[in-house]
Amino acid sequence: MAIASINPATGEMLQRFEPLAEAEIASKLNQAQQAFEQYRRTSMVQRAEWLNKAAEILEGDRQRFGKIITLEMGKTLKSAIAEVEKSALGCRYYADNAAQFLADVAIATDASHSFVRYQPLGAILAVMPWNFPFWQVFRFAAPALMAGNVGLLKHASNVPQSALAIEDIFLQAGFPEGVFQTLLVGAAEVANLIADDRVKAATLTGSEPAGISLAVAASKQIKKTVLELGGSDPYIVLESADLEAAVSTAIAARTMNNGQSCIAAKRFIVVEAIADEFEKRLISHFEALKVGNPMEPDTDIGPLATPSILQELDAQVQVAIQQGAKLLTGGKHLKDRPGNFYLPTILADLPIHSPTAQEEFFGPVALLFRVANIDEAIALANDIPFGLGASAWTNITAERDRLIDEIEAGAVFINGLVKSDPRLPFGGIKRSGYGRELGIQGIHEFVNIKTIWVK
Repeated sequence: MAIASINPATGEMLQRFEPLAEAEIASKLNQAQQAFEQYRRTSMVQRAEWLNKAAEILEGDRQRFGKIITLEMGKTLKSAIAEVEKSALGCRYYADNAAQFLADVAIATDASHSFVRYQPLGAILAVMPWNFPFWQVFRFAAPALMAGNVGLLKHASNVPQSALAIEDIFLQAGFPEGVFQTLLVGAAEVANLIADDRVKAATLTGSEPAGISLAVAASKQIKKTVLELGGSDPYIVLESADLEAAVSTAIAARTMNNGQSCIAAKRFIVVEAIADEFEKRLISHFEALKVGNPMEPDTDIGPLATPSILQELDAQVQVAIQQGAKLLTGGKHLKDRPGNFYLPTILADLPIHSPTAQEEFFGPVALLFRVANIDEAIALANDIPFGLGASAWTNITAERDRLIDEIEAGAVFINGLVKSDPRLPFGGIKRSGYGRELGIQGIHEFVNIKTIWVK
């Protein structure tokens, strides 16, 4: 099956690639293994120099890389450029901090000298999604390469040009051949890659089914995995909140990346005392959003990434309405133009125990719920199989402390937008996955934490 770039704004075929043949995959795995044996011995100073150079390349050519992203998956060009800049930021963060994060840690015991040493594992397979085609890869690659591992990228099949561009960036930056390679293969090849002895561990960002498949394959080989899966993040607004700030941030929280983000706010949980005003303002903002050509600077929302994603999202909306949800605005595919465009949509009064209320909506669809108080807000926020991130709005210290302690999620942001940051660990609990990316915790996921005892 061919791997292709198709412009989601027009349906135009941009470029087509043939998947790697079995012999080509074997050759790349050999190259990765050989590269690791040499690369693991390079100094942290040298790795940092190469990674800083990768950051320079990203920043210097941000317009071109941003255009590749937009043409392949449809996010607005301004957000694609910001993604490239964030990727450079991630590179610089690990170039600056990896030596400290991986330094020996002395521990007093009955030995003359005992300590922990962090050492690389080898080739790490990264199965990455299309929604942040640069940032998702660099937030894996920057810590993995600084730790002395080598990377094998199996990117989403609809962003092959992004995948190849990233491989080229690392080569241009000076990393030796084989240290980071893109594998143009289909999803069916992942289990075979995991089974190969040259692959030591794997990380995946994507859907629950993809995560389950990878975890099962890795478990059969007893190999480490990190999974960052779906989310249906709560956005709680209590009576003491700055309502204008909460509403304006809510728009960005739900429509970022055309609504196609695991950590986008999806369930808006508002206390009854301010719910009418919040709903009124949310509808007004949603209806003012410009949906259109993602290359134009004033566009707010571009197309969804693929026709199948569009169809699935619309089907979810229609089922939610059948299950009792009230459509406040939007709710339809824009058929007056080519491309995968969907109107920003708000659904209210969806029964909390309906099947659809437990699902992730991967597109510009907000679910609005009303609750009586903070107790109901926290209970509803946690009544979901996911636990990725949560945003909560209050100006009362006691409420803030309860929200921080009681919300079941990998991250809680108070009075702010949930986002990933190279300085902070990122990941989820429950069916949102396990393990962490970013921060010091992220670089420790794919190393041998070796105990040394000397007398």
